[in-house]
Amino acid sequence: MRISHKRNIQRKLHKQKPLLTNTTSAVNNTLKIETVIEKAEIADVVASKPIVASKSVVALTPKQQQVLDIVVNHTDGLNPKGIGLEAGQEEAKAASWATGALKKLTEEGLVERIQLAGNKVLYKAL
Repeated sequence: MRISHKRNIQRKLHKQKPLLTNTTSAVNNTLKIETVIEKAEIADVVASKPIVASKSVVALTPKQQQVLDIVVNHTDGLNPKGIGLEAGQEEAKAASWATGALKKLTEEGLVERIQLAGNKVLYKAL
């Protein structure tokens, strides 16, 4: 790459940088305003209603919801290939199809990952 071309690219990148800082500061200011408004509303709600413990609501994709339903139906646990086959996937693609959704569900704490001997894994609903 020519040095002059590289210099021009760097100059263009530096021109854009101040724009990004202005927009992020504007977003931060609006977030501060929103949090102040929300705190005032929450104070009124807390005073009038009793405190009830509840789980946080997690937005799941349709695929994740389908995998969660399959895992909940099998209380003894199920491996990723079994989950994929339950969902109607081909045998060759079943495990890889379910793995992405299972990873997200495990991170959210909806599904427990149980490591068996070697590379065998079961998933159980919590």
